[in-house]
Amino acid sequence: MAQSTLSPAAPVSPPALAPLPVRAILPWAAFFGVLMLVLLYFVGAEQGALSVFSGESVHEWVHDGRHLLGFPCH
Repeated sequence: MAQSTLSPAAPVSPPALAPLPVRAILPWAAFFGVLMLVLLYFVGAEQGALSVFSGESVHEWVHDGRHLLGFPCH
């Protein structure tokens, strides 16, 4: 019977994380900021005086979100 000897493994430390430069985050932050403003418009103001789409379809899709965020809609 062959026996193998296992030596205890040395602890492995995770690689150090480099700080992320602001220039790398800025375009993504701007993109998500604009996206959030568009979503806020559709939940809060669509189907009002500044409506982009005619009819009640957008209103029905975001109706519960309006109430959840405190926007009056009826």
